Amino acid sequence: QVQLVESGGGLVQAGGSLRLSCAASGRAFSGYGMGWFRQAPGKEREFVAAISRSGGRTVYPDSVKGRFTISRDNVKNTAFLQMNSLSPEDTAIYYCAAVFVVDPGAVVVGPKEYNYWGQGTQVTVSS
Repeated sequence: QVQLVESGGGLVQAGGSLRLSCAASGRAFSGYGMGWFRQAPGKEREFVAAISRSGGRTVYPDSVKGRFTISRDNVKNTAFLQMNSLSPEDTAIYYCAAVFVVDPGAVVVGPKEYNYWGQGTQVTVSS
C-alpha cells in the first residue's frame, strides 16, 4: 500500500507559477512510477506528466510540454510538479498517482494503469 498526499495548489494569476508536491508513505517509494493527472469540471481526467522510478525519464503531453516539469526525490519520498506560464485552461483538480514498476526506466501514462491516487489539490488560474 502507498498513501499519497498532494499539496501546493491554490489561486494564481495567468502567467504565474505553482509547485505541487506529492508526499508518499508506505512501501518503498523508489519502486513506483509516478504520474500527475488533472480533471476540470465536466471533463475527463487528463494526463499531465509521468516520471520513471529512477527519475531518469519523463513524459508530457503537448498541452504542458515546456511549461510543466515533473521530478522526484526518492530520499524524501516526494514527487513534484513545477508549473510555469499557467493559463486559465490549466484550472483543474490535480492528482498524483503511483504504480509499482519493475523496469526502472518505465514511464506509465495511462490513468487506468495506476494503482494508488492522492485526494487531489485544486489549482485555479485567473485571467
